[in-house]
Amino acid sequence: MYKETTLKKKITVFSIFALIPLFVFTAVVIVPFIIGFIMTLTNWNGTSSVFQFIGFNNYKAAFSDNQFWVSLWLTIRYVFFTLILTNIVAFFLALLVTAGRKGQHFFRAGFFTPNLVGGIILGFVWQFIFARVLVYFGKTWGLDIFTYSWLGDTTKAFWALVIVGVWQNAGYMMLIYIAGLMSIPSSLSEAANLDGAGSFQQLFRIKIPMMISSFTICLFLTLQRSFMVYDTNLSLTKGGPYRSTEIIAMHVYDDAFIYRNFGSGQAKAIMLFIIVSLIVTLQVRVMKRLEVDA
Repeated sequence: MYKETTLKKKITVFSIFALIPLFVFTAVVIVPFIIGFIMTLTNWNGTSSVFQFIGFNNYKAAFSDNQFWVSLWLTIRYVFFTLILTNIVAFFLALLVTAGRKGQHFFRAGFFTPNLVGGIILGFVWQFIFARVLVYFGKTWGLDIFTYSWLGDTTKAFWALVIVGVWQNAGYMMLIYIAGLMSIPSSLSEAANLDGAGSFQQLFRIKIPMMISSFTICLFLTLQRSFMVYDTNLSLTKGGPYRSTEIIAMHVYDDAFIYRNFGSGQAKAIMLFIIVSLIVTLQVRVMKRLEVDA
């Protein structure tokens, strides 16, 4: 495949195809990460020109911050529910728009549209729906669950955040599941039909096992998006009421930029990076093993 035989030619090819992407990746990912780690070892407040190295005191402060663990546990709950609900809804939508029904291309575009809307705008739209539209219909039709705004309730505000997260991401994951469904050879379904297999048998014995790679990608993306959500959290609930919906990304941002604790804020970001990396690595390894078995 590679025809370059001399070191000079190899360096030339590397420079043409990989040098610029490598430079950009180093400049926007590696260098900021190293600077951020060094920042965690200082007491810099973000504005002062003078700072001191204080070792791992910022990590000790992060571990002893009760609100950090509250936000982290809230984030894990948020990720758990959005991960499951987003992929169930997305897979169901993918089955629906690949069933050969009339107008399925229109519905594909419609289901994908929420993903094109920015998180800030999306949050404000749903804030209006939860605070005004649902309350109006709840009072008009006597539906007690909608007679007040969910965003003012410490329990229901969390579920409002989950609903918006699922609504935003399901369309994007649907496209990946559609690609997985379309890649299954039609001969398998034809053979299953000849053998008398029903729709559910074909779904659980043919389609799902053949789509493990699609599940791997969708679960990975949902995990990454759910752990990193900030814009929707900001515009929909702003962490309220009483910090009951303060997702970990917002907690880290507020600690660093609102309270000017850059060291501890960055230390929490590093801890979050390690946690997310471990979870995502475990998820990919498990799913890859299932993919081989399938």
